[in-house]
Amino acid sequence: MTTRSKRIEGLDFARAWAMLGMLIVNYKILTGAEGNGPTWLIHFMDLFEGRASALFVILAGIGISLMTRTAREANSFILLKETRKTIWKRALFLFIVGMILYVIGWTGDILHYYGLYLFIGSLLIAAKGKMLLWLSAAALLIAQTLQLTNNTLEGWDPGKPYMEYLDFWTFEGFFRNSMFNGYHPVLPWICFFLLGMWIGKLNLNDGKIRKKILVISAMVAILLECLSALMLRIYTPSIGLESAYFLFGTGPILPNIFYVLSASGTALVILVLCLYFTNKYADYLFTDMIIKTGQLTLTHYVSHVIIGIELLDVLNRMDNQTLAFSLGFSIAYFTISILFSVLWRRKYSRGPIEILMRKIGH
Repeated sequence: MTTRSKRIEGLDFARAWAMLGMLIVNYKILTGAEGNGPTWLIHFMDLFEGRASALFVILAGIGISLMTRTAREANSFILLKETRKTIWKRALFLFIVGMILYVIGWTGDILHYYGLYLFIGSLLIAAKGKMLLWLSAAALLIAQTLQLTNNTLEGWDPGKPYMEYLDFWTFEGFFRNSMFNGYHPVLPWICFFLLGMWIGKLNLNDGKIRKKILVISAMVAILLECLSALMLRIYTPSIGLESAYFLFGTGPILPNIFYVLSASGTALVILVLCLYFTNKYADYLFTDMIIKTGQLTLTHYVSHVIIGIELLDVLNRMDNQTLAFSLGFSIAYFTISILFSVLWRRKYSRGPIEILMRKIGH
């Protein structure tokens, strides 16, 4: 096995665990289990909020940089143009699939946002690494400014904040949701994607680079979490917990500077650990099974909405469930996804939806 293939497999390994994290978060919401469990389990489940999806988006950015490496290194205008067209096709595919999921009832969809990230990223495939970081920082500052100067609840049902978006199907509402105050708005979620594009330009096979990313990312995550806790403690008595959390919390709704930096650090720590693990235990059956699962994450994401929700509905488990049930269901679904991936990959190199996307976006 070559070093290059190990690197790609390490990304797939990380992608699978990001998928598990998203399952845990989404099924907690779908089953109405939020807060319904012992304190330790509540805190444990909260660890996945906004972290798994951040890792997912960073991995997407890395994928774009790896996909466009040949065109960049050749410095070929024609190759860059053709690659950009391919990305546009895939972006449109993901956008349409995401909108279909939204129409059938999954308002927490991330795929249509993915399509927007990909389109924006396609315009920057030839950008230097430092430029990507500067653009990411600018996007984060703009997003924070918009949050402080605009009504962040505009468009959301006052009786169901962050549950139902009332004017999503209007141009103004869709634009506002997509860019500013939806579940994964371009501002600031594009920061994760641009960070991933920058990471994808680095030589992740270099142990020194990996170690540097690991140490810096861990320090950033720890620092931001400690700073957040300190600021919450200082300002909550004077401005109230809700306002303090809006400004200094590290949760994904709404995604402020504290959240983006902390989630970026956490995601990169997990990513590097996954790369280390797959290098050291490349020949283990467990590693191979998780890698295969990571290679089918698009299929699993779509199926967890269509099949997972239908299964919960049949079981009459869509409301007032416990966190223990939600977590157990997520792990069980992930286990089934692993088995499906292993069996599917015996015959096919990619998942069914991945195959469809490549045929359309080739």
